[in-house]
Amino acid sequence: MLKINAKKAFRAAMAIVCASTLVAGVSACGASSAASGSDKVALLVSTLNNPFFVDLRDGAQEEADKLGVELLVSDAQNDSATQQNQAQNAQAQGVKAVIINPVDSDAASPAVAPLLSASLPVISVDRSVTGEDVTSHIASDNVAGGAQAADELAKELGEKGDVIILQGIPGAASTRDRGDGFKNEIKKYSGIKIAAEQTANFDRSEALDVTSNLMQANPNVVGIYAENDEMALGAVQALGSKAGTDVKVFGFDGTADGLKAIADGTMTGTIAQQPKELGKQAVQAAVKAIKGESVEKTQSVDVKTVTKENVADFQ
Repeated sequence: MLKINAKKAFRAAMAIVCASTLVAGVSACGASSAASGSDKVALLVSTLNNPFFVDLRDGAQEEADKLGVELLVSDAQNDSATQQNQAQNAQAQGVKAVIINPVDSDAASPAVAPLLSASLPVISVDRSVTGEDVTSHIASDNVAGGAQAADELAKELGEKGDVIILQGIPGAASTRDRGDGFKNEIKKYSGIKIAAEQTANFDRSEALDVTSNLMQANPNVVGIYAENDEMALGAVQALGSKAGTDVKVFGFDGTADGLKAIADGTMTGTIAQQPKELGKQAVQAAVKAIKGESVEKTQSVDVKTVTKENVADFQ
């Protein structure tokens, strides 16, 4: 009986710890149930208020469980200062490696530098860290994805018309690469003009407002390229009945909501990433580095163009 009560008391205490750390933006409560003596790996995520990064975390967690390491997950809630504090906390917790998905590639440098100075392996995932020689960088080919989006949207528009671009978080490598890939490729289509581009910070509700304003200022727009599916879905909301008919909306990520919108006809297409694979490979690289094994400096995960014709293959 005493043992049962002790277990209950321990669980209650852990619940209090979990609640308090969640408020602080740091959570170890979703970590694996690895043995207490197992190696700890920190996963610093830009935000978990985005299905893509939830999938990335889940892929990382599944691989951590498989490999027997304890994964400590921190949600920066898209705040670079918070992420820097979380990096410091991870080091204090005695982690053997850190996986970082930067809020801002430039701002991540001061968060990562002390970790590298302490000889901790650092794996960047999805977004790079500017100016730091991390152990390994694992990401989708965002430049290629942007180019694929340009080609598909151009085809849908008959290679003519005005388009707008909804940009991601300024300073994020994925924002830069997806934008560059699209703009460099769309130049090949002389009949297409970029009428406007503005950040909506990878956020659905912000994209709704930005799209509404840009469409009022540019009523002739017939195409929208959003640098993630969340913004594409915000654009669909703003367009209402025009989405998929008068205005073609193309996203990036391949989230469940984005795929559903393609199947429903309100989104024209998306560039599907493999967020679970990104998380999985990041944990694999971290564990290899902890063991002193060789790790590839750059690992690229393929992206694929998804349209109504093949969306069922991704759902």
